[in-house]
Amino acid sequence: MDGNAYYLELRAKIFKALGHPSRLKMVEGLFEGELCVCELQAMVGSDISTVSKHLNILKEAGILQDERRGTNIYYSLRMKCVANFLSCVEDFVGRRLQEQIEMLSQSNAVSSR
Repeated sequence: MDGNAYYLELRAKIFKALGHPSRLKMVEGLFEGELCVCELQAMVGSDISTVSKHLNILKEAGILQDERRGTNIYYSLRMKCVANFLSCVEDFVGRRLQEQIEMLSQSNAVSSR
């Protein structure tokens, strides 16, 4: 694999890691600072093994880092810029939803005539 292909693969791994609603929710929850696994589990409402698998995917992609303190493991963002990226996505999704609402309103107005 050449350098460019490897670089693309690393980028794709990050996008794949962000490609699950529970993982997105956990990443967004970490915007304010570190959280322990139990807090992340409560946030997403999944069993501990599922949460651990999601966290491992995010960690392997380089998005999160962890620190063990006694019996607890705390997670924080390693890739701090992910917050800016997800904010950009949030803005875009909001605009798309607004466009769809406007199109539906126009469609309903035309069909009501």
